[in-house]
Amino acid sequence: MTTLTVKDLLPEDGTRGTLAGRVWLPQANGPAVVAVRGDGVFDVTARFPTISALCEEDNPAKALSLTKGERIGDLDAIVANTAPDQRDRQKPWLLAPVDLQTLKAAGVTFAISMLERVIEERAKGNPASAEAIRKEVTRLIGDDLSKLKPGSDQAMHLKQVLIDQNAWSQYLEVGIGPDAEVFTKAPTMSSVGTGMDAGLHPKSTWNNPEPELVLFVSSRGKIVGGALGNDVNLRDFEGRSALLLSKAKDNNASCAIGPLLRLFDDSFTLDDARKLDISLNVKGADGFVLDGHSSISKISRDPTDLVEQTIGKVHQYPDGFVLFLGTMFAPVKDRDAPGQGFTHKRDDIVTIAAPQLGKLVNRMRTSDECEPWTFGIGALMKNLAQRKLI
Repeated sequence: MTTLTVKDLLPEDGTRGTLAGRVWLPQANGPAVVAVRGDGVFDVTARFPTISALCEEDNPAKALSLTKGERIGDLDAIVANTAPDQRDRQKPWLLAPVDLQTLKAAGVTFAISMLERVIEERAKGNPASAEAIRKEVTRLIGDDLSKLKPGSDQAMHLKQVLIDQNAWSQYLEVGIGPDAEVFTKAPTMSSVGTGMDAGLHPKSTWNNPEPELVLFVSSRGKIVGGALGNDVNLRDFEGRSALLLSKAKDNNASCAIGPLLRLFDDSFTLDDARKLDISLNVKGADGFVLDGHSSISKISRDPTDLVEQTIGKVHQYPDGFVLFLGTMFAPVKDRDAPGQGFTHKRDDIVTIAAPQLGKLVNRMRTSDECEPWTFGIGALMKNLAQRKLI
């Protein structure tokens, strides 16, 4: 992993927005909630023991801005100390900017990713079959469903046409049907942040990054801010059977969120998030380079609709939740042989970026090579109690 700098982290407007994060404090043997400002990184844990608690404020951005905190260092030094193989464990380093919130994810919310899920299903996890199936599915369905409202009469008519042609799929059901796919991505507190290794199941041979916008939502269902996410995906596992979704999605270090939480304020609003452009860059040790970009504006379901389908009378989240909004594209560029498409290789560097949110940078390793996840909810509660913060 190349040493990260502040330029690899901050939004284009620097610290103009209200930026929150988490930092590991060696002297406390635990995490701190921090405010990232132009003059440094400030520990505000005495006021907000968790990011979840911060998000529960009536106005989280205002509450954070009014909290001075204790300066713990320069952002550039903390960022540079984050990569696992470059870390001085006696100094602070960055963590994922999420703690007690449930990690939720919406799937099949963009037309192009919906088509790729259908292709995975028909290919039964075999990348060699994907290209021919891709051409046939595109012929039947097309590749621009951005104006098709899920659950509408038009969508239901298309569903019947596809059923008649024996082309219907469970992925089309959640892509254009009335009910969104929302699943639990990973256990609470298991996310990795920017600069850390992200994990792939060692038995996977066909996989990809999934660049996404991650919304932070309070227990009341209020969307309070956003970050970038990589919903690491195993195409071979899920392609073999949709019932393997948990194995395809939930492995050590397979959920990356960062670099920071940008709270909604005058400089960044939900409407700004709806128009967010997100880019993807993958650089391999073999010289392979993949670039892509898309916009949240192409989403088939509004972010508020996805949140409303996640929380309500039938499901509550007392500590709030974060919601991956779904990947805007699935990389299909051939890497090894023609028609084989894309899959990760060890030491790929994945950069997911957005002008208003900065860059989420991770090195890909197998999940058993990544740092083991050892600090969970119980450890956090014990640590905060020892520090007399709860």
